[in-house]
This record gives sequence, structure tokens and C-alpha cells, in this order.
Amino acid sequence: MGVRHRLGRARRAGAALAAVLTWAGLLAGADGCTEGGGGGIGGVGGFGKPPAPEDVIRVAPDDGTKGVAPEEKLRVRVPNGRLESVTVVKSQDAQEYPVPGHISDDGLRWEPDEGQLALAAKYTVDAVALDGHGRRSARHTTFTTYVPEERFIGYVTPENRSTVGTGMIVSLEFNREIKDRAAVERAVHVTSKPPVEIRPHWFGDGRLDFRPEHYWKPGTRVTVALRLRDVEGAPGVYGLQYKTFSFTVGRSQVSLVDAAAHTMQVRRDGELLATVPITAGAPRTTTYNGRMVVSEMLEVTRMNSRTVGFGGEYDIPDVPHALRLTDSGTFLHGNYWAPDAPGKVNVSHGCVGLRDVKGGSSDTPAGWFFDRSLIGDVVEVVHSDDKKVAPDNGLGGWNMSWKAWKAGSD
Repeated sequence: MGVRHRLGRARRAGAALAAVLTWAGLLAGADGCTEGGGGGIGGVGGFGKPPAPEDVIRVAPDDGTKGVAPEEKLRVRVPNGRLESVTVVKSQDAQEYPVPGHISDDGLRWEPDEGQLALAAKYTVDAVALDGHGRRSARHTTFTTYVPEERFIGYVTPENRSTVGTGMIVSLEFNREIKDRAAVERAVHVTSKPPVEIRPHWFGDGRLDFRPEHYWKPGTRVTVALRLRDVEGAPGVYGLQYKTFSFTVGRSQVSLVDAAAHTMQVRRDGELLATVPITAGAPRTTTYNGRMVVSEMLEVTRMNSRTVGFGGEYDIPDVPHALRLTDSGTFLHGNYWAPDAPGKVNVSHGCVGLRDVKGGSSDTPAGWFFDRSLIGDVVEVVHSDDKKVAPDNGLGGWNMSWKAWKAGSD
């Protein structure tokens, strides 16, 4: 028992001495006496904490920032070491989209491939990097971008997935005045198969039309890509749409209205289909000359003279087989109230009338023509004692020369 007691005291004395020597070494390191002053607590030797992730991985914009302007740069960098991976996700309109980007060759920077930040979006950044001493850090940050108070959209003609006539003009009507027309024009892409040159033309600051030099060829497929999202069309007014529309060009039908002869020749794919008697505008309310495009087809509609700038001359509640030719109110429609006028005399207030019956019928000239028409068909009026229709009155752009049309681009 006495021997074991002496051995136990010796072991306890040795442990105490080791503890004293250990703390002496740590205090010496803390006092800066070791090489580099960093071999003890907080140094590289493994006893201290690693640096904070925000010191290793720098992200701009800062974590939690709100209302970031679209021109601000999204950047991820490390002052030393290298980035291992960077994942950025954009949340917009309740959907998530990966943000493509690339790490620089030296591993110090990550930049997005997109030029600008999206508006009204939340960005989430997850990055992993090694610092200069080979220690791995990870960082998760978020920020949100500016939400504009004012937006603009473009209403597209024709409708998506429609089949149209060869005279269709792609037309965008904007709900707000566009000041930076060049920026908006660059964000709209109209292409076709088979390919053909398609050029834009502005009518004021609110309408942008596209057409080829000549009528479309039957069978052409046209695609309209709107990349207006976040485009600044006017100071503080940003686009909202990122959509694609398409339509197909059907057969060719061009109808020639001779106001003096009171006839309309209907040609399908260049061949004369029929000659139909018509009545055009009376001497005091003549019909426009020029090429017009069918933009709307109505089985029946009401026509009131007061809505088109006249007095109370007429109010017909049930005009049958009405095809709109201009925004100002020119129609080609069925006429049942003056059955003897077509082919003989011009009695209308500017429209082109075809014989019809009350309620409309497919057996009348008006019904026959309506059943064989498409939005986008061309109706050309000649020999009327009136001016040529304005190119922005409906889809009247075919009345401009190709040179003049191209001159209206920004």
C-alpha cells in the first residue's frame, strides 16, 4: 500500500508539471514570441476559429439589400484563395430561374452572363470558396431589386396561333407613351419561315408595326418575340412582357373594289374567284382609296353614325357580316336596307356594302364573301372621289413605299 501511494503521488506531480509547461507555451505564443505571432490562439496552427464567411466571400449587392437598381452589378469575389462554386437563383412572378454566370480563370471572381438585374425580383446567392490557407467557407445571401411603380405593355395584332391573310401587318399598341423607341424596338424580334426581310415602322410614340416589302407568301410562319421585360421605355416606365407569339399565313385573297363601277373582284391565289356587286360611299361621304386589311370579323354588329363623327343619320342595330377595314370605322358589310343599291349606286357613309338579308345569310353575296374571308385579307379601293387611307388608320401600312416604311425605324 505504501508503494502504490508513492507512485500515485508521482503521477499526479508529473501531470501538474505537464500542465504548467503547456500553459507556458500558450502564453508565450499569445505574447507574440513565436514566429509570425500567429502560432497560438487564433492563428493558423489550428487552435483558433476560422475567419467569418463574409470575410472570405464578398457578395455585392450586400446581403438583405432592398430596391437594388437594375444597373447595379452582381458580383461574387474572394480576396485570396479561390471560388469553388457559385449558384444564383432569380425568383420572379412566383417562379424561379437559374442565373447563368462564370468563375474567372484565376478563381477570384464570379460574374453573371446577363447584363442587368431583373426588376421586381429576389436574388439568392450560394457560394463556396477556399481561403488562402485552404480552409473552406460557404455563404448564403439574398437581395431584392427595385419594383417600378409604372409599367408598359404592348397589345399584339394578330392573335397568337391564328391563321391570317397575306396582308397581315404585325402591330403593337402600347398602353403608355414610349420615349426610348430605339430600346423598345431592339426588344421586339419578328422573324419568319421561310425567312424574309421584315422591318419596323413607328407611328408616333405609341404604335410599332412590322411588315415585309411585299405581302407574305402563303404558308409562312411568323414569330413575334417580345423581350420588353425591364426595358425602360420612358423615364421610370419599364416593360412587363417576356412572351412569344406566332401565327401562320394562309391562302392569298385580295379583293379590288371599284367604287365607280360598283363592283368588287375577289382573287384567290391570283385567280379571279368572283365579281360581286357593291355600293360604296355616297358623293358627300366617300370611301377611302387605297389598300386596307381586314382586322376584325363580326357576324353582326351595331353601327351608329355618332360613333364615327357624323350626326344622327343612322343607327342600325343588326348589321350582318361586318369586316372592319379601318380604325376610323370603314367596314365591308352586308346591306339589307338598300337592296337595290349594290351594283348600281353609291349610297353608304364610307363603307363598302354587299347585298344581304336581315339577320344575314350564307346564300347572299355578303355571306358568301364573309365565309371565305380571313383577318389579314386585303381589300383595295380604287376610283373613289376621296384621298388614300392613312397608313396608320387600321393596318394601312401597305400604302407606304418600302423606302418610306424603312425610314420610320429607330
